[in-house]
Amino acid sequence: MVRQAGRVAARAWREGGNRLGLATAGGSRLSFSPSFPAPAMSVGGPAAGSRACQCQGGESQHAILYSLLSRSRGPSPPAHCLCARSRTVCLRAPQHTCLAAAGVLAKTVAFLRNLPSFGLLPPGDQRLLLANCWAPLFLLGLAQDAVTFEVTEMPAPSMLKKILLEERSPEPQRPQPTLAGVHRLQCCLHTFWSMDLSPKEYAYLKGAILFNPDTPGLQTVSYIKGLHQEAEQALQEALALHHPVDRGCFARILLVTSTLKSIPPALLSSLFFHPMFGDADITSFIVDKLFLT
Repeated sequence: MVRQAGRVAARAWREGGNRLGLATAGGSRLSFSPSFPAPAMSVGGPAAGSRACQCQGGESQHAILYSLLSRSRGPSPPAHCLCARSRTVCLRAPQHTCLAAAGVLAKTVAFLRNLPSFGLLPPGDQRLLLANCWAPLFLLGLAQDAVTFEVTEMPAPSMLKKILLEERSPEPQRPQPTLAGVHRLQCCLHTFWSMDLSPKEYAYLKGAILFNPDTPGLQTVSYIKGLHQEAEQALQEALALHHPVDRGCFARILLVTSTLKSIPPALLSSLFFHPMFGDADITSFIVDKLFLT
């Protein structure tokens, strides 16, 4: 009787497994039937409408020592996230890359200093334009100088070290560069490299970015708007000479340039300048170099 019941149970399991498309002894297929759709998986982060990170697979599990030490401190913080948007990275060769980045920043300062129209603006407008556009100008400098770099993932601190650091310094820590942010940055650079812009075209594009009339708080909006239009017109004429057949080149450059705003200045400061300058404010640094104070 027991043997017969075992055979019936085994036959039922095989039939049920075949209906779901699970692997059986005679095959290696692994799929889901239309009535049981496969769950969506996201590499870049949690799915829409979900605040929890999918890579954790539910509530994070901590070591016993960590749980005991942090029991009196309230809920345990989340475990180290493995998603690309949360994995922190740093430069693989900071000495070489930071020197190259400092050179690009120095060229950006020289570009601003050699613009008479920029020097004629009120000091307040100069500061506002710098705070609004130093990051896109720096990115264009990286693209123009073909600066390449590699990053490596930062190891997660031990749980005991986390607790000790939180006890000593309760203030929020400085945000770290993430793998997803660096990936967006490198995609922007590769896009500009593929367009093969000349130095003159880079200069006109930098002028169009610098003189942004939509910057809040400007005093000379109409004057800056005129400078912006002049820079775009000069860029369009230069592209017509360099790319006479490609009539859509100007529109594509403007479209790609708009993506520069997706790279936050904090990412650039933390990745390229923090190893050399610490937590110095880059806008203030540029202002000091321009003798605007």
